Amino acid sequence: MPISGKHRRPKSSTIARGVAAAGAGGAVIALPLLGAAGAHAAEQAAPVAHSAAATHAASAAPVANKQAETRTYSVVAGDYLSKIATDNKVEGGWEKLYQDNREVIGGNPSLIHPGMKLTLGGSAAATGTTQAPAPSKAPVAPKPAAAQSSSSGYVSPVPGKHTTNYRASGANWSSGSHTGIDFPVATGTSVKAITSGTVVTAGWGGAYGNEVVVKHADGHYSQYGHLSALSVSVGQTVSTGQQIGLSGATGNVTGPHLHFEVRTGPAYGSDIDPVAFLASHGISV
Repeated sequence: MPISGKHRRPKSSTIARGVAAAGAGGAVIALPLLGAAGAHAAEQAAPVAHSAAATHAASAAPVANKQAETRTYSVVAGDYLSKIATDNKVEGGWEKLYQDNREVIGGNPSLIHPGMKLTLGGSAAATGTTQAPAPSKAPVAPKPAAAQSSSSGYVSPVPGKHTTNYRASGANWSSGSHTGIDFPVATGTSVKAITSGTVVTAGWGGAYGNEVVVKHADGHYSQYGHLSALSVSVGQTVSTGQQIGLSGATGNVTGPHLHFEVRTGPAYGSDIDPVAFLASHGISV
């Protein structure tokens, strides 16, 4: 049996609205207590909350707009679109970066030059970015030594003698041996086409860094790797001794130099002895 007096009814909540009191003559008069103040507070709370939300939204808008602003990136030697997109966390990767800057870069996404201005996070056309500057020219300075030339219509790609020999072995090369020869020239040295031909590759070549490959009339190809800047584009016809780029240290290198190959095809793995090939055309390197 329940024990009386141990359980109490909860207090009526009507005190929050008012209390009824008997007045003279037995009439019932409603005396407002907390109800009026509570109702007034409730009426005021909504506009105050709305005002605070509006103020917060207004203050957040400039921040959001600032975050949405596009940024400008200046290409440096050794850059390529995938690297730029990753380093700068571009949504959509290099494809989006190329799409936004196609008017600046042109039809070949592999062909970007130091000094080129790219927009990150928006279209270059929308931000008024201008066309890319012309490829860097060789620095004007006294020539240390002229590249060799011969009456056969061939020249040395750069002045001086090569160092690392063709087919030198070692762990530095993924194939186990050197597929070309190296010329120890400083960054910015003008690199020449050994003879006339048509450019079939001009852009990023992985371990070769920025590279140019030229197809020649006799069916051979010459390749120039680790360039700091490119001066030609795919499909362009070049003449003997024409500058195709500037030497550098892009790609898999330990220092600035020109990596030079002669090939029977345009791709890696079709190399032949470049020293013997040049010698057959009167060029000694």
